[in-house]
Amino acid sequence: MVKLAIGSFGDSFSVGSLKAYLVEFISTLLFVFVAVGSAIGYSKFQTCSAFITLAHAFALFMGVSMAANISDGHLNPAITLGLVVGGHITIITSIFYLIAQLLGSIIACFLFKFVTNDSVIPTHGVAAGMTNLGGVVMEIVINFALVYTMYATAVDPKKESLGTIASITIGFIVGANILAAGPFSGGSMNPARSFGLAIASVDFFRKLNLLGGSTYWGRACWIGEMSSSDAMKLFLPLKIMLN
Repeated sequence: MVKLAIGSFGDSFSVGSLKAYLVEFISTLLFVFVAVGSAIGYSKFQTCSAFITLAHAFALFMGVSMAANISDGHLNPAITLGLVVGGHITIITSIFYLIAQLLGSIIACFLFKFVTNDSVIPTHGVAAGMTNLGGVVMEIVINFALVYTMYATAVDPKKESLGTIASITIGFIVGANILAAGPFSGGSMNPARSFGLAIASVDFFRKLNLLGGSTYWGRACWIGEMSSSDAMKLFLPLKIMLN
């Protein structure tokens, strides 16, 4: 059962809410900084792809753990929207969560460009030989796996002691999804992360044809992640109804 709550600006600007936004900003920034660094490091040193997978898993584990007691450790618009559907966060508050996540990602990417002397920031795209529709479906599936894991281990009132390892399981599912989907759709699972990468590389404008060039990223990866968030609105309540 979907439980949408609009909320009020008074609640969304309380001291607790402001702390939550700040923590989402900081933790998303740190996660994206490490994630982008692992991708660039892989291209420079040609190490095993497990290097990127482990970096993402550990960074997300760290980010969720440090933010869990204040903001519940979303770090991801797909997670936030999923929790909105379940009535665990109001619509107004979720908007500020999204803003904090997007800003954290953007600043992390520009910060990495600065400290690495303008290294090329990698963006997400569909692999050669794979259709845009395939990329969309791939992102929907792995996003569903991520948000379902979040609900099962961190949100479900019946989780009991399982909640103590929520951040670990969330990191593990992200790592597994990257291994499975990374070579095909990029395995982002996080619209904020993809948005920050695109802005920092000017890919957001170029690939939307505002600066000319290809549009595959705009058609497939970005649409795929947004469609994944929409899919969560349909499938996440299943977890609630089954309990």
